Amino acid sequence: MQAMFSCYHSAVVRSQSFSGIAPLLLRLYLAPVLAQAGWNKYLHFDNTVAWFGNADWGLGLPLPSLMAGLAIAAELGGAVLLALGLLTRLICIPLLITMLVAIFAVHCPNGWLAIADSSSWLANERVVNSAQQLNAAKSLLQQHGNYDWLTSNGNFVVLNNGIEFAATYFVMLLSLLFSGGGRYTSLDFWLWRQRAQGVAA
Repeated sequence: MQAMFSCYHSAVVRSQSFSGIAPLLLRLYLAPVLAQAGWNKYLHFDNTVAWFGNADWGLGLPLPSLMAGLAIAAELGGAVLLALGLLTRLICIPLLITMLVAIFAVHCPNGWLAIADSSSWLANERVVNSAQQLNAAKSLLQQHGNYDWLTSNGNFVVLNNGIEFAATYFVMLLSLLFSGGGRYTSLDFWLWRQRAQGVAA
């Protein structure tokens, strides 16, 4: 038993050389997602500002131009910094705030699911009711449209726009906040190592 534990402990110690892979994968997954979100807001800046500021059909945030600019800067700048593994912990903070705003101001009323799936145990009343609408839409398209062509690249779904994706990104960013950019796989690691060597010298 002692030999087994010793072998396991030795394997764990050796595996630390590869501990940077997980943060690297999280960073490389998040970077294009954030870049796309920020770029879309930038391309349609006036619409973004209107959505941020309008209380009737938008978020109703104060200073919508400033808030939109900050969101764009956080997402585009965050994408670049996460891809490089530079200032990883620092950039995670505004990105976590952005995700919290998205979760509670945009997605929360829709429940958990991003895509409506009435068979899911996470389905709320809104999702369950959407099944009837989806079936009606499919029936209309099968009768009056080229349904095989319309579905050749995938099935029709109802976008529920729940918190699923934003919550997932929040968890990934929270993990990076505590782990950092990753051993050997981030600029943070090499800059810290260079500084440490300079101090030691």
